Amino acid sequence: MASLTWSTYLAPPKPVVAERLAPGETAELWSPTSATLIQGERDAVLVDALLTMSEGRALADWVAAAGRNLTTIYITHGHGDHFFGAAAVLARFPSARMVAVPAVLDKMRTQVDGQVLDGLWRKRFPGQIVERPPIADPLAGHTIELEGADLIAVELGHTDTDGTTALHVPSIGLVVAGDSVYNDVHLHLAESGGGGIGAWLAALDTIDALRPSTVIAGHKREGAADSPDHIRHTRDYLRYFDEAQQRVGSARELYDVMIEHYPDRFNRAVVWRAAQAVKN
Repeated sequence: MASLTWSTYLAPPKPVVAERLAPGETAELWSPTSATLIQGERDAVLVDALLTMSEGRALADWVAAAGRNLTTIYITHGHGDHFFGAAAVLARFPSARMVAVPAVLDKMRTQVDGQVLDGLWRKRFPGQIVERPPIADPLAGHTIELEGADLIAVELGHTDTDGTTALHVPSIGLVVAGDSVYNDVHLHLAESGGGGIGAWLAALDTIDALRPSTVIAGHKREGAADSPDHIRHTRDYLRYFDEAQQRVGSARELYDVMIEHYPDRFNRAVVWRAAQAVKN
């Protein structure tokens, strides 16, 4: 079995065409987003594939520079900012196969529906989204083999959206967590109604039980360490948000409470959307 290595590409924050800015903010930026390459001696597996056409092309260049044969693109969850960019990567590596578990496929299909694709993504990023974002093939079982090592899809249920997963590489203690873990970036909680926070906390317990030594968040601040401590930090954030939403009366109050408690986390727009979603 080959000794695997990994590296992460981080797409920097990018401007968003926003309908309504967060209080006190003059512009909106999308959170920095990660894609991870797991490498053997000859082959590699890419986890997630970013959002815009330019990000996809830059990601394809980065993968090519690693000098490995890209066999697979694994998508952790169905939000468009983690797979629309795959079109450029697949064009560069036509023999690679993009895969996801069935629950992720269900969410991906909703993201490429015209109402969401045009009404949400193209409005926020005009001229930057590929004409026809690709949809993954279903992953048979839960294991991707890379030069004798198993990469295991771990189904998590609801985290920042429904039907999410992480990819676990036991041989190197790695969990590529998708958006189940956030690293110094405000959490997307606009889809947390109906028990979503409790489900997310249970998902974090599932990741914690894997005892990883490295945890790569789907959204992370540049230069932040990929420490398993961010499982706990994400858990603490969820619990604080849950407590706060129960004791305040308005979206603005909830926003203010969260910003006061987490003044340095990146992307206050995410907090404002979450506050509006749970209080309106």
